[in-house]
Formats: sequence, structure tokens, C-alpha cells
Amino acid sequence: MIKRLFKFLAKLMGLFILFSLLLVLLFKWVPVPFTPLMAIRYFENPQEEIAHNWMPIEKISPHLQLAVIASEDQNFATHNGFDFEAIEKAIEDNRQGKRIRGASTISQQTAKNVFLWPGRNWLRKGLEVYFTFLIETIWSKERILEVYLNSIEMGSGIYGAEAAAQHWFNKSAANLSIYEAAAIAAILPNPRRFNANPASNYIQQRKNWIVQQMLNYGKFSLE
Repeated sequence: MIKRLFKFLAKLMGLFILFSLLLVLLFKWVPVPFTPLMAIRYFENPQEEIAHNWMPIEKISPHLQLAVIASEDQNFATHNGFDFEAIEKAIEDNRQGKRIRGASTISQQTAKNVFLWPGRNWLRKGLEVYFTFLIETIWSKERILEVYLNSIEMGSGIYGAEAAAQHWFNKSAANLSIYEAAAIAAILPNPRRFNANPASNYIQQRKNWIVQQMLNYGKFSLE
């Protein structure tokens, strides 16, 4: 009985690994049509319209590309999916009673957004590590950023850079200015609570900080 159970679990694990590999390989080239979070939001509120327009990274303003890196993950171009220095700093800050902060990289957030569900339990975190490893191994950094910018929630019912640019500034993602890009990046910690335009005092301060980080970052390239 135990032997059969282990055999069944091994087969199940093998099928999961095969399916996940095929899915990651597929999304290396194919646009991600929807995410688990979109489905969750729909069932939470079926009346809420979902705006999601996939755009290749060439049609997303370099300002927005840099703004999310400057605000969310400044070591994105060089780490292998996990920023261990940021993790150690977050642990130390949280231990000292400072403002609780996370240390998820853009790669981790992409893995969570595309393949998983929101949550903080150990199973979900373990799967996040697994999918982060897969996309860092199979996708390029440019592809990870492209999927991230097309799948992340950027407002209530707003997903991805193009929908966010149209919603907040009535223009395409390709034409966002540095301050408009920073404004969108500024709301990402809680996009359903904050507005990119008009910006509150808090978002205005975050926007100014992000612009300064972008200037400090220097020339932006993932090559």
C-alpha cells in the first residue's frame, strides 16, 4: 500500500514537472493571455472590467522599464532570480522592528503573477522558488521583464503597461514620460489603493524618489 502510494506520488510529481516545464517553454515565446490573479479578481467581483493589452517590450517605454527596476529590484540585471543581500537586509530590518519590507525580485514576482496565486504559505513560497528558477534558466532577462510589465496589476482591473498607460495617462505605454513611468511604478506596492494620476502626496514623494533612483542608476540595458 505504501509502495503504491509512493509510486503514485512520484508519477504525480513527474507529471507536474513536465507540465510546468512545457508551460514555461510556451511562455518563453507566447504572450501570457491571463493570470491566476485576473481569475481571482473576476470571481471576487464579476462586474469589474479587466483591461489587459499585451505589448512587446519594444513598445513599452524604456522609462517604465527602468522605473520598475529602480523601485522594485535594482539588482535585476545581475542576480540569478534571488537577491540574497536584500533578503538579509529585510530580515534584519524586520527583526529590529522597522517597517516590514519584502525582498521579492522582479523574477519572483513574475513567477508568482504568471503561474501561482497570492498568499504567504510555505507551499506557495516553495513553488515560487521553483518557478523562479525555471524562468531564470529558460527565459532571458528581457523576456522576464516583458512578461512582468504585461502581467502585473497596475490598478483596479488594470493589468500590464499598456492598459495602465491608457487608464492613467490616456496614452500608449511607448510614450510614457519619465515622471509618468515613475508614477505608475510608485503605486505597485498597492495598486488597488493608490492612484498614479492624480497622485496623492505619498505617491508624489515616491514618484520623486523613483525618478532620483532612475537617474542614479545610469544607462539602462539588459544586454
